[in-house]
Order: sequence, then C-alpha cells, then structure tokens
Amino acid sequence: QVQLVESGGGSVQAGGSLRLSCVASGLIYSSNYMSWFRQASVKEREGVAYIDSDGRTVYAGSVKGRFTISRDNAKNTLYLQMNSLTPEDTAMYYCAAIRGRGYGWLTWSQMGYWGRGTQVTVSS
Repeated sequence: QVQLVESGGGSVQAGGSLRLSCVASGLIYSSNYMSWFRQASVKEREGVAYIDSDGRTVYAGSVKGRFTISRDNAKNTLYLQMNSLTPEDTAMYYCAAIRGRGYGWLTWSQMGYWGRGTQVTVSS
C-alpha cells in the first residue's frame, strides 16, 4: 500500500523559510516521478515543483529561485525547501507521486498517490 506523509508546515513571517518533507512508503522510490502541489483557500490547486524519473527538477514560475525540490532515496523522502516566503505562498501543500516513470508537468488528476497535506501560513 502506497502512503505519502507530509510534514514541516507551519506559520512564518514574510521572508522566512520552511522545509517540507514527504515520506513515501510502498513505492520503488528512486525513479518515481514526484511533485508538490499547493492550494490556497481562494485559488485553484497548482503544481509547485516536480522531480522526474531522471532527477530533473522543474518549478512553477511563481516559486522559481526561491523553492528547491529534492529527494533522499535512502530515506524515501521528498523535500521542498522554501525560502523568501511571501503571504502569497500561504496554502496547503501536498506531496504526490505516480507509480513508475514520468516526465513533464503532470496534473493533480494524473498523479496516482497523494498525501493529506501540510499547511503553510506566511504573515506579512
């Protein structure tokens, strides 16, 4: 059974940093395509960043240069380092994965597995 569990969310002031973690179980982890999504209360869910099966990382324009996605295969953990946070980054952040290889931006519905989310709140 595949399970994704996020942690690391919280409340920070603008300009601060957080690191989100997503522990994956039940996957052959090292080559799985994985991504982070977020959804603010008044916005549609959006893809934030992904790491594909070749290890290539891609970011949404709104976070590029501030966020870094990475993975530790030995720990079966996906990370999202978030720096220079702004109130516009306030959202529920979700980890997602597919079983097997993947490339390019995949939508929420195309992912096979999702975590329950971790809340990030940035105050001005």
